[in-house]
Amino acid sequence: MKKKDTVYGIAHRYNITIDELLKANPGAVDADFNLKKGIELVIPQPKTSSSATAVAKQQTTKVVKEKKENAVTIGVMLPLHQIDGDGKRMLEYYRGILMACDSLKTCGISTTVYSWNVPSDKQITAFLNDANLQKCDVVFGPLYTFQVAPLASFCKENGIRLVIPFSISSNAVTTNHDVFQVYQPADKINARTINAFMERFKGRHVVFIDGNDSTSRKGVFTMALRKRLEENNQTFSITNIKSSETSFSKAFSRTLPNVVVLNTSRSPELNVTFAKLNNLRATDATVSISMFGYTEWLMYTKVYLELFHKYDTYIPTTFFYNPLNRKTVQLEQAYQRWFHSDMQTALPRFAIVGYDHAQYFVRGIAKYGKRFSGAAWQNVYTPLQSLLKFEPVGNKGGFQNNAFMLVHYRAGGNIDSISY
Repeated sequence: MKKKDTVYGIAHRYNITIDELLKANPGAVDADFNLKKGIELVIPQPKTSSSATAVAKQQTTKVVKEKKENAVTIGVMLPLHQIDGDGKRMLEYYRGILMACDSLKTCGISTTVYSWNVPSDKQITAFLNDANLQKCDVVFGPLYTFQVAPLASFCKENGIRLVIPFSISSNAVTTNHDVFQVYQPADKINARTINAFMERFKGRHVVFIDGNDSTSRKGVFTMALRKRLEENNQTFSITNIKSSETSFSKAFSRTLPNVVVLNTSRSPELNVTFAKLNNLRATDATVSISMFGYTEWLMYTKVYLELFHKYDTYIPTTFFYNPLNRKTVQLEQAYQRWFHSDMQTALPRFAIVGYDHAQYFVRGIAKYGKRFSGAAWQNVYTPLQSLLKFEPVGNKGGFQNNAFMLVHYRAGGNIDSISY
């Protein structure tokens, strides 16, 4: 085995699955980046009958042609290491990409993956002379803002699509036609959230609850929402989690359905709010209450699921991890088999993000080539977790993700996702 070999690369080279390789070598590898130079691996025979092999040999020319037409070369330029949180998260993201590439074989799409470990203390220009980088159709990365400009310029010069998957502070998407920026800034999300709120809760009475959280940054959202409500002559009231039960109750309408908005996303203040709502319902079961929360509330689902349903809760987000989804469960189980570990319990799940991104862009490029823009009509993939819907940025810019939804925990126990 060579120094830079990976499980994925070896399996791809010998036309076998990663599962087949790992089953033939139990305990020989821990994960892609723990393979050691000099290890001898057993390479199992592909599961193909002799007659099927003969047919395959006769059809070699046709198969090669099909692979050329449906082949996508991927580059990954992220911190891929176990040193810190950034590296561990990006390593998991990368593993999701590899799993997607393996899955895409069933669609007749072949992939070649090149990866570079690009940590926070490394100038990305050190990697731009690598000949393999010029072969790429799409590159995922980088993670750090100072690395964006040189990589974006390189991709523009070479006609390579650059997918910036995570939070950065760069205007590359406004000037570079080859850039796809997945991350959406907070001001854009706030604007989408307010528009969705006004559409969903038109004519309702809004109750703002002050959580007395001096660390909260949600005041920007609640102040902007109050302004929109005033402009639309929609009623609202303000109360506090420390208000008396009588004063708290008076903030709620008895003639209109109420929508509760807390000015913090923290769990302790949410817990107090639920307790006060329970007391209110105990004294007046007729009061109609829905709650409108924040993406951070998705982290509390296991604790507050019953209360989310009880109070008809809506959560704005650009992703939704559903552990009960059959395909999500299957992917998590496959990840455990491949890498002998579970995905990190972060939200979103980074391996699923990588899986979704690779499925989406590889399918799109394979089908549309340079015409792929990520527009809604180019519906190439239904994500497991990460919403993707791109819009062009100006006349000379690239494409900005514009996906957004409300996750709705219905009072009856169902969960819906409402896309905008």
